[in-house]
Amino acid sequence: MQIESNKVVSIHYKLTNDDGDILDSSEGQEPLTYLHGLGNIIPGLENALNDRIVGDKFTVTIAPAEGYGERDNEMVQSVPKNSFQGVDEILPGMQFQAQSPDGMQLVTVIDVDGDEVILDGNHPMAGITLTFDVEVTEIRDATTEELEHGHVHGPGGHHH
Repeated sequence: MQIESNKVVSIHYKLTNDDGDILDSSEGQEPLTYLHGLGNIIPGLENALNDRIVGDKFTVTIAPAEGYGERDNEMVQSVPKNSFQGVDEILPGMQFQAQSPDGMQLVTVIDVDGDEVILDGNHPMAGITLTFDVEVTEIRDATTEELEHGHVHGPGGHHH
């Protein structure tokens, strides 16, 4: 069976940046399981998985535009520290959910300067060229319910 739209796919992977630093890995864990063709993983990786079969091992390098996007400096902004009511200490690296014109957005504190907090709304991997070492471990047909919900159910997927 080949990977194509509406198939449930399981992969083991190691994700590195240009310096070879490991950013993420499924090593020692269950494989990543997703529903192919619905944008549940980044476009560059999903495209590289098209037509693969169980047992395929490959390496793919993905430019930011096909990964988590380019960095957008307009998504870095300063907000008053008193906007964080109920938070005793604000430190770089902390993440918060913020309301944006596009809905809820994850923001990361990159600096605290007196009474101002500098936030970055970019995805933490935006602007980074990503290299995936991948092994396809399983491919199966999606169930009707999985197709209706747009994600995998059961082991390795979403549980209701």
